[in-house]
Amino acid sequence: MRRSWLFVPGADRGAHAAAARSGADVIILELEDFTPPELRAKARALAGEAFARWRKAGALAAVRVNPLETCGRDDLRVVMLALPDIVMMSKVVSADQVRSLAELAPEAELVPNVETAAGLLNAFHIGKASPRVTAMLVASEDMVADLGTERSRGGEELAYVRARFLVECRAAGVEAIDCPYTFSDVKGAAADARTAKRLGYRMKSRTAKRLGYRMKSLVDPSHARAINAVFTPSKKELAKAKKIVAALERARAAGKERAKVDGALIEVPIYAAAKRLLESAARK
Repeated sequence: MRRSWLFVPGADRGAHAAAARSGADVIILELEDFTPPELRAKARALAGEAFARWRKAGALAAVRVNPLETCGRDDLRVVMLALPDIVMMSKVVSADQVRSLAELAPEAELVPNVETAAGLLNAFHIGKASPRVTAMLVASEDMVADLGTERSRGGEELAYVRARFLVECRAAGVEAIDCPYTFSDVKGAAADARTAKRLGYRMKSRTAKRLGYRMKSLVDPSHARAINAVFTPSKKELAKAKKIVAALERARAAGKERAKVDGALIEVPIYAAAKRLLESAARK
């Protein structure tokens, strides 16, 4: 499961150690905003040490590089030697950028970061640019700045962006990673994650669960466990998913295409969602 994606200042060994203790599923060596230009060479050189520490803690090791048009190529020349599991790139606005990244980061999973209105409008094509794009991430602070609005704890200013981004990612066949909650309180981070999880729910159906975001980025390591808890299936959700899978499989064995669970009709999309839920829980 990749519920929580934690950004960590690239040149800060203390932050690297704190990230390893955080419980985050994916830890990201951040070479853009969190690392001043004069410290980027140091941050790149720390990649191997940081990745080893995070993998030992059970997390996936990722890096976020700068756009290739700036110093992203310099980032990749060094950090790719440490073999990151995932390569993210900031400020992606076009599919061509992703194709160029794929050439420079062979084998790694690719996760473009969409941080502007232009990127949002091109999100589907960005997600389809390479078969190694497994997910995309939508930003908060940079997106708000590009839209010319103000950041709030409730996130109302990003409501359309988050909903649109989720649809674009689903259409492209990749996972959507929600924007970070950039305030310090843990309760607010958990509430923001629950909002992301609810996006896209079919509220009238008692069986259609987990149609919204399944992953969230964060910038504060103290938020990781709270976010993980939101995106971890409950015993009740797992039991319902098992019931749905068993019911449709019995129906199919009897030559039927649909089944009923608690008065609701179960068809292939709901069955598939239940299967994904059980599979993701089994991997954790």
